[in-house]
Amino acid sequence: MGWVTAGDYEIALDSDRKVVCRNAAGRQLKSVPGKLKDDPALSRLRRLAEWLEGHEEECLRTVERWMIRSLPVPAAVLAAVWPDPAWQSVLRDLVVTDAQGGTAGFLRGADRDRGVGVVDLDGDTVRLSGAEVLIPHPALLEDLADLREFAVELGVAQRVQQLHREVWPRPAGPAAKAVECDTYAGARYGELRELVGRCARLGYRVRGGSAVVSVVEGGRLLEARVWVGDYYEYDECETGPLSWAGPDGRQVPLREVGPVAWSEGMRMAAALHAGRTVEGEESA
Repeated sequence: MGWVTAGDYEIALDSDRKVVCRNAAGRQLKSVPGKLKDDPALSRLRRLAEWLEGHEEECLRTVERWMIRSLPVPAAVLAAVWPDPAWQSVLRDLVVTDAQGGTAGFLRGADRDRGVGVVDLDGDTVRLSGAEVLIPHPALLEDLADLREFAVELGVAQRVQQLHREVWPRPAGPAAKAVECDTYAGARYGELRELVGRCARLGYRVRGGSAVVSVVEGGRLLEARVWVGDYYEYDECETGPLSWAGPDGRQVPLREVGPVAWSEGMRMAAALHAGRTVEGEESA
């Protein structure tokens, strides 16, 4: 980013979005001089840094939502946002496929004329020319182990947890009428606020006394729910079993829960269980 004049100095944002300053001779200073604290240019630069941070976080949340909800992404959208460094840092090296779920590869570029460029498992650069692409959830990737191994070889570091996201396969043959999974139930917390606070830090909403995460799979909306407690409770509490509900609020039998909804629900339940209060220890 270019330098901006501020009094007798020039200021700019570095790669970490921190304000740096240099004097008239061009020598960068260790800190911003106190005399600039009320300079309008410094205030504008700091507001810009805050906006850029929020923009990057929004890009991250949006792309993760595309993955969790199995939303097809127009190739034209990828091409439009690719020049933006914030979008590119989030999208680059994600595994994408064509709209039919084939030709998986690591996203390396998007252009209106040339299409979406990926590096496939053979190390070849392939162009996806379709109108839409998918950012599949790892539970849907048949070559997940190979993709993880190849990612290590390429030195891939994904901003969105995809390849190294925890995946919980659904057990075969759950009871026909079973609607709850208690694998991670019973996680005790000293106070409800600790449990609700952990939900917030992990990005899970709390509604009606339950931590929830929504997943769209095969065009069907399901909401995974883990009971955490009513807001009027302040003393020790514990998590309840995991269940899934449709748009009408009714619980869905476990045998009808798809692989993505199952994995994301178990991921939430496991994360809340991991933060429980262990006797003689502080909560994680």
